[in-house]
Amino acid sequence: MTDLSSLFSALQSPVLKTRRDAVSRLGKSGSPAAVEPLLGLLSDPHNGLRTDVVLALGRLDDDRAVPGLIGALSDSDTGVRAGAISSLGRLKDRRATLPLVRCLDDPDDRIRTGAAEVLGKLADPRAAGALARRAKEDPFSDVRDAADRALARIQKKSP
Repeated sequence: MTDLSSLFSALQSPVLKTRRDAVSRLGKSGSPAAVEPLLGLLSDPHNGLRTDVVLALGRLDDDRAVPGLIGALSDSDTGVRAGAISSLGRLKDRRATLPLVRCLDDPDDRIRTGAAEVLGKLADPRAAGALARRAKEDPFSDVRDAADRALARIQKKSP
């Protein structure tokens, strides 16, 4: 069994590889105690570590991570934003709906595609208007297709 206290200590290491390994192992631990220490790393200066953190938070399946993951949708790094979208998709928490709708305007088509896919999983009618615009107007077919699929899921679940 992994000693969580040693992993928590490793999060403070000056060695990036040590911190990344600890983040990965904490994400795999399934321990609710890992959520808060991981959230504390969302402001780390290393993009790769922040990406690891958002993915680890998704694996922990704890709704306390949702506000931090929503905040990570505004990260300057595309990989961090993509990881946050993926983790929010795993958690399926509708608090993420409107922040994900804002991601439909991201300059990166991969972010827009991922946001549309997760909005489809959430099937929250509040996203329908923005998805319809993307389905019709986005210059990238992957985004349009993902928005179409998301709209179909929303319509299927609506009374």
